[in-house]
Amino acid sequence: MLPYEALETEARARLPEAVFDYYAGGSGEESTLAENTAAWARVRLRPRVLRDVSSVRTATEVLGTPLAAPVLVAPTAFHSLAHPEGELATARGTREAGSLLVLSSRASRRVEDVAALAGPWWLQVYVFKDRGLTRALVQRAVTSGARALVLTGDTPVVGRKRRDRGDSALALPEEDFLANLEGLTRRELAEQAPDVTFADLDWLRELSGLPVLVKGVLRADDARECLHHGAAGLIVSNHGGRQLDGAVSTAEALPEVVEAAEGRVPVLVDGGVRTGRDVLRALALGARAVLVGRPVLWGLATGGADGVRGVLEGLREDTAHALALAGVAEVSAVGPDLIAPARHR
Repeated sequence: MLPYEALETEARARLPEAVFDYYAGGSGEESTLAENTAAWARVRLRPRVLRDVSSVRTATEVLGTPLAAPVLVAPTAFHSLAHPEGELATARGTREAGSLLVLSSRASRRVEDVAALAGPWWLQVYVFKDRGLTRALVQRAVTSGARALVLTGDTPVVGRKRRDRGDSALALPEEDFLANLEGLTRRELAEQAPDVTFADLDWLRELSGLPVLVKGVLRADDARECLHHGAAGLIVSNHGGRQLDGAVSTAEALPEVVEAAEGRVPVLVDGGVRTGRDVLRALALGARAVLVGRPVLWGLATGGADGVRGVLEGLREDTAHALALAGVAEVSAVGPDLIAPARHR
């Protein structure tokens, strides 16, 4: 895998400017977007010495699904903007890398077609104003073999993006824009339910019979309430800096949510993860795994399915290298002792 900056630069050169900005941009002044990456770099590590790392193992599992590394593909919209095959290529590359795809409700390819090519996958869910649309999509995902749902909880309204040029600038065909949301217009697609509550978590669990994780959790009280309503996992996320600008970075929010979860469910994290060192930091702070979004999009844009596989395999190899340098032979042995106290940062 190319270093992240080089990969992003190559993707920028290949993509129309409006598409690159749609993927790369954040909300407001993009302060949270920048802080997500910077915050991981401030987490200093305390490596162990004289430990046998002749064989380093990155394999792990999340909700019973074995993975080659603690790295999942985060849900991101409209992959056909990056590559003609769209999410079909993403699904194939993710499967070949031994990872897990979280498919966006705003995918540009039909759930059934993606599922036919994917390895293990989850469906990311928005609760729309018309809950019948959400119900229909969830039922299709269940039939197609989704292993879990991921309820995005931080979008009662859509954040305003400073680089947003509007849908027309993306030149996305109607059939791609509405691939899994028949009956919606382009304007209605942005109309998530502003009255979504924890009761919708109960509704999705009962509707699907699947584990439901909640994405967008940044606070301990929200984490505890999610668990009270039966959440199977928590994803610490600020939507990649695309919702409330000025929100806390995910690296800073992660320990609070991990503490609130008390080991009852897996806690995952996304936002600004770019290297194996970042993966190691997230694990040491208590995450079971990380999710990556923009790196996968850049891999898709530059190399299709092979590019996606290369990004994920590159992160797995970089994570193995970081583990070895930290004196840790396997993911399960990563602990909070690897994090330096604040006075040493």
